[in-house]
Amino acid sequence: MKENHFYAMLSRLKYINRWGLMRNTRNENLCEHSLEVAFVAHALGIINNEVYGGNINAERLAILGMYHDVTEIITGDMPTPVKYYNPVIRNAYKEVEKVAGKQMLSGLSPEIRDRYESVLTETEEEKELWKYVKAADKISAYIKCLEERKTGNMDFADAEQTIYKAITDMHMDEVDYFMKEYIPAYMLTLDESGDEYSDN
Repeated sequence: MKENHFYAMLSRLKYINRWGLMRNTRNENLCEHSLEVAFVAHALGIINNEVYGGNINAERLAILGMYHDVTEIITGDMPTPVKYYNPVIRNAYKEVEKVAGKQMLSGLSPEIRDRYESVLTETEEEKELWKYVKAADKISAYIKCLEERKTGNMDFADAEQTIYKAITDMHMDEVDYFMKEYIPAYMLTLDESGDEYSDN
């Protein structure tokens, strides 16, 4: 790759489609997914602070969510059943992700490269924050399942159940709060969402 390719490569997020093994009524690209994860991660941070009296950097969560799948520009989106099929594949894929992360970082000038390293790589210092990003990632996947079911596509039915169980098994108050308070609205039509969105 040429030097200083980082931002040009980021623009390719929109070309990477997710859910490659599934029949999609509407394709979801990695750019859309990353923004949604950023939204949800930010929300989880705010819920932590305002509802549960925590002190987490919600803005940092949004940034980590934005960049959490950037290495897939190089690796592509590997379907979850393949990625986690066995420990050998899972560990090999982690190594591939590390190499892809370094390749992405090499596209930044030395003056700013250090600021991105912790965004593209999970660090021990931010281990707690990454838990929220992973939760947001699962919630985004669950929302995709709901959207597909809403259109009558039952190809996502099993994934919906599996992801819901993974979310509840996290035992995170902020996640449970988001699921209870905000997920039901995803199954509503625009008109059902509230009179404030309709013309008066």
